Amino acid sequence: MNTEKIALIDIGSNTIRLVIFEITTDYNLLELQNIKTPARLSQYLDENKTMSQAGIDALVQVLETFVAVTNQYDVTQILPMATAAIRQSTNKTDIIQQVLDRTGITLQIVPEEKEAYYGSYAVTLSTETKDGVTVDIGGGSTEITYFVNKEIVRYHSFPFGVVTLKQMFFEGKEHNSEKAIKKMSAYIQEAFKSLEWLQDLRVPVTAIGGSGRSIANVHQRQINYPLAGVHGYQMSRDGLTQTLELFKSLSIPELQDLDGLSQDRTDIIIPANVVFRTLFDEVNAPAFIFSNKGLREGIIMDYLNNKSDDQAFSKMNTSTQSIYKLGLSYHTQDKVADQRGNLVSMLYEEFCKEGILEKDRYVARLLQYGSYLYYLGVYVESGAVSQHTFYIISNSELNGLSHQERVVVALLASFKNRSLFNQYSEPFTSWFDSTYLNQIRELGGIIKFANALNDSHLSVVRNIELKKTKNGYELLLYYKGSIIAEEYRTMRQRKHIQRLVKGDLNIAFVDMVTGKKKVINHS
Repeated sequence: MNTEKIALIDIGSNTIRLVIFEITTDYNLLELQNIKTPARLSQYLDENKTMSQAGIDALVQVLETFVAVTNQYDVTQILPMATAAIRQSTNKTDIIQQVLDRTGITLQIVPEEKEAYYGSYAVTLSTETKDGVTVDIGGGSTEITYFVNKEIVRYHSFPFGVVTLKQMFFEGKEHNSEKAIKKMSAYIQEAFKSLEWLQDLRVPVTAIGGSGRSIANVHQRQINYPLAGVHGYQMSRDGLTQTLELFKSLSIPELQDLDGLSQDRTDIIIPANVVFRTLFDEVNAPAFIFSNKGLREGIIMDYLNNKSDDQAFSKMNTSTQSIYKLGLSYHTQDKVADQRGNLVSMLYEEFCKEGILEKDRYVARLLQYGSYLYYLGVYVESGAVSQHTFYIISNSELNGLSHQERVVVALLASFKNRSLFNQYSEPFTSWFDSTYLNQIRELGGIIKFANALNDSHLSVVRNIELKKTKNGYELLLYYKGSIIAEEYRTMRQRKHIQRLVKGDLNIAFVDMVTGKKKVINHS
């Protein structure tokens, strides 16, 4: 597959957004441009759902600008996708024709079921959640899906969104009118109760779209959250209540100054927050999760999976694929990373076999991720490779990994010494207890030692064996070829596994051809 550039125009009821993606040969999505404008097309619909000429003119003006932008990027394809505002319009045929005549763009109307599908599809391909509910609230509609084992089993589209809710309940009233909020809450609750399949599912609810991102951003800033990004961020019902009470307590000018809240959402953020909390209660959800992947990404992912026979994005290997793609972005050498991973696995298995470490499949998976991305920050600068590595991984949007898992992988992949480890982990001490952090530090030492065993990048060490001795342990490193580089580096990094055995440790290289054994140190 050749590299291509696709421009996706998402024509929603509240905003119109242009995103230009460059798609690499390995199906990595690189966002080259992202522009939005709060057009609020749904406000141009009259009581008969007819869009006024002023609304059509506003749409055309935005699209003309977006087409000019795409011309600067050598775009191979434009996907202009229209949702609720135009879908609900009784004069949509006229809208489509005027847009074609005046801009050359042929609008594609996204049906309700497809809009629900694309959003849910993006969530299942970018998280490890197997069973859950998604909610995508736009300006004029709200899509709900229920998926089991990452397959949609139910969906529904409600004909209300943040803009229409504002029009229905807050016309002529303050944005935080208690009376309006009470009436709106009852209306939303009744709507959700009409779906019997939604009641008491007890699965996570994942929010898609800009309103969700705004609420997550505000909450993160309120609690001084130490990581960047909202993809995979989780809130409880108490958290949703806290943000709602905050929004209700502030005037519009104060909301416009609120850190994390987009200014074009100040008058519609309360309806969104109420929808989320009401849905949380109806589902009896254990967690409320925010996804940075939604309709637009779902469309692109579906497009690429159709072209690649479902190879571009995997539902069942989401995190592994995400780790691989991050490594690819920073030019990780696959052969070297794979050998380091093999050595890490052998060391881990040997230490577990001897009871030095407790075998844990979950920890082993994170250990492999840390091993694969080890010191990827060298691509930025070799002088501060550890620091760059930790920052890049901990602040990257890694699909399928929780924020806590991102930090663990970053700590493993950046491990250099105890002092730097403590520096990196200090903002996250409330996330992990000291025992777990000690374990992660020990595993980081295993990665660093394994890296030393392949210093020449020639994969000379083929097998590893740990044997119990009278006074401690002997680590046998079976090799083929020259071990000049590996011998030196192993001597220097020996301390990282010496701490694990808590006793004497002999390390010896064993020539697999001659059987000759060379002890390189003795304690």
